[in-house]
Amino acid sequence: MWRLRDILVVGLAVSGAAASNWFPGHKTVYNKWHETELERWLSDQNIPYPTPADRKDLEDLVSKHWNNYVVEPYNSWDTQQLSAYLQSKGNDVVKGAQKNKDSLLSQVKANWYETEDAANSAWANARDWILDTWTDSHLKAFCDKHGIPVPQPRTRDTLLQKAREAYQTAAEKAGETAAYPGDWLYSTWSESDLKEWLDTHGFPAPQPTTRDKLIASVRRNSRLAYLKAKSESDTAAEKIQAAYAYLTDTIIDAWSESQLKEFCDKNGIPVPQGTKVNELRALVRKHRAELLGDTVGATAKSAFGAATSNAANQYAKATDSASLAAQDAFDQAINKWSDSRLKAYLDARGVPVPHASKTDELRALVRKHAHKASSGWQAWTFDDFSYDNLKNYLLENGNAAAKAAAKKKDATREELVTAAQSAYSSASSAGGSQYASATSYLASVTAAAKHNAFDTWSESELKAYLDSYGVPVPQNSKIDELRAEARKQSTYFRYGSSSPGGTVLAKLGETAREGWRWVAEQLHLGSEVARKEAAEASAEAKKQSEKLRNEL
Repeated sequence: MWRLRDILVVGLAVSGAAASNWFPGHKTVYNKWHETELERWLSDQNIPYPTPADRKDLEDLVSKHWNNYVVEPYNSWDTQQLSAYLQSKGNDVVKGAQKNKDSLLSQVKANWYETEDAANSAWANARDWILDTWTDSHLKAFCDKHGIPVPQPRTRDTLLQKAREAYQTAAEKAGETAAYPGDWLYSTWSESDLKEWLDTHGFPAPQPTTRDKLIASVRRNSRLAYLKAKSESDTAAEKIQAAYAYLTDTIIDAWSESQLKEFCDKNGIPVPQGTKVNELRALVRKHRAELLGDTVGATAKSAFGAATSNAANQYAKATDSASLAAQDAFDQAINKWSDSRLKAYLDARGVPVPHASKTDELRALVRKHAHKASSGWQAWTFDDFSYDNLKNYLLENGNAAAKAAAKKKDATREELVTAAQSAYSSASSAGGSQYASATSYLASVTAAAKHNAFDTWSESELKAYLDSYGVPVPQNSKIDELRAEARKQSTYFRYGSSSPGGTVLAKLGETAREGWRWVAEQLHLGSEVARKEAAEASAEAKKQSEKLRNEL
């Protein structure tokens, strides 16, 4: 006779086996991937793997790193990124906790975009979300490339729906995999398109870069970009929905015809010619019901990424606005740049500069190539290196003259920059192991110093650096202000029209606030009108009552 303990053990074993078959854990996701997809994922995360390698080795390597790159990508973030995330989610970061990484990590984990199950299973259905951060023009190009007819009018909803429907077929037709898609998915994108996507979503382009590296960066960050967009559009939708919840029938009835038409115009509600006032009120009520989820199709409409999603369209509009905002900020920055800095920007991207070009012509060229990635390490790479990094570079990679400059006790930063540029040019000309050693050092230093650039610079060094851009320094500027301005100029120089820290997300919040403000104003106006009408009706009723009483 079986004892209770035995029954429990067998029961747990059976339930565990069953769970392993249906539970959407990460193992079941990449266990079905082709070997090339496993290799592609590892390559995208810059994780070295042996070649040739058997499937089990690849899977084990993916399994080892999956959690830190897919489930909890924030584990590699610094305190500044962690704090920024919490603030974007509306969480106050206690001042003392800003430098306590463990505390910040636990808060971010508790407030992360998605659950572990959702993160693990996301790549099982990439087509459901990976296209959502694409622009309308990229979706249209994808459909055209794969012969997908898109009916008129070509709205974003229709483009997304058709592209998703053809995603798997397009991959099979190209003889490619679709779970963790290859470069085929971005075949219609130019290098500038790839970099513009990174700029728009706040991800720095790899330095130096190639088309393959740009695609890898877009693919690697696509899930995070989608989650950020989903979170912000959900928040924006909630705020606007909250505003419409107050839009009562009484207030709608109190609005004048011009107010009703203004509401329809601001909310994209088509009004047929000759529509009567009562019909206008019916249109507003219908729109309110859709926003509040009081219609039959509300469930489908509320899902982000659905073909009819209002949130997705809202995000697309905000993305366009944010791109313009980022471009405008970049234009304002380069309007202060000197000719030498403008030429250096173009030179870093391999853009030929016509002889005797005027300043306006140089700026026009820079604007034209705002989304062009830099072509590799060059002499300009050293212009924002710290004093110590310059010395170390010269000691490790310089010739005798360069090492002598590094050992000079009173060497200025400008002297070290000149020596480093000269040493790099020599290594570049020599090629081979000398050049490989120099570029390897640059890669390691750039990765390590990207978050604390300019922290150790003196006030005079910062002023000299800004002077090289032609950026005026106001009198009595504090050193923190100089550092912030130096970082801004350096970011624009390295990455072009880069969106510093989520311009899109800020734009979405702005859109929600504008929507709320306008509705609130209308609600207030409607309430005033309603109250006035109620008061007038009450006064009239009282008057009639008194008249009747007098007559009696």
